[in-house]
Amino acid sequence: MTDLTVRENTAAATRQAAAAAIDAQGTDEAEWQEARLPDHLPRLVLPAGPVVVVAAHPDDEVLGFGGTIAALLQAGVEVHTVCLSDGEASHGPGTPSARARLAARRRAELSAALRELGELPDPVYAGLPDTALDRPEHESEARAIIGELLGAVGAALCVAPWEGDLHSDHEAAGRAARHAGRAGSTPVWSYPVWMWHWARPHDPRVPWHRAAVLPLPEPVTDRKKAALARFSSQLEPRGAGIAPVLPTAEIAHHTRAFETVIR
Repeated sequence: MTDLTVRENTAAATRQAAAAAIDAQGTDEAEWQEARLPDHLPRLVLPAGPVVVVAAHPDDEVLGFGGTIAALLQAGVEVHTVCLSDGEASHGPGTPSARARLAARRRAELSAALRELGELPDPVYAGLPDTALDRPEHESEARAIIGELLGAVGAALCVAPWEGDLHSDHEAAGRAARHAGRAGSTPVWSYPVWMWHWARPHDPRVPWHRAAVLPLPEPVTDRKKAALARFSSQLEPRGAGIAPVLPTAEIAHHTRAFETVIR
């Protein structure tokens, strides 16, 4: 067996384990509330200067950082977003035409959601393939696209999915942002999405020593909730007997009075 085959088999096994963790019964939001994270993690102030927020799929940026985006806009901070894929694989295998329709729907949902947060420029859509961002050629292209945007707007901060989120696309997006930020000397913060599902308070897989919270005033939280409600394709059942991508229990993790980043 070649080294390449070993690496491919290992990657496949890792993906299967991650998918199993995401599909398994998740941690109840009540358990996270009992952990009282804002009492134990440092609090951050809103950054100044242009901020670029990266998403692997349409909705990641709102789930993980939407409240802070709204707060930044309210404070007059310039915010730009880049979405690496159109999320066309969220409903599983489908015909090319079905995936194209879902991609168009998800782009429209994202535009509507971002309008709920405030006045933002249109997202930069990279159009990379959903569920394949971790392929070297796609991750490299993502890094170039992010780096170009960081330079074009003179970004003071880049925010992207966490590299340990156990979703290959999220992790690839996080790595791409980290490399792009390093190349341009731009600090990078990471936001978790699926971590709240598979992890538990004090979970050793999470670098809590690098975590911090951004408190959200109630009006900002309300804007985020309105934005999340725009993602109907992810909130509705995907078919007969098939649960939504984002059931109520998952949305509960993302409608707290604070957001968490890993620096």
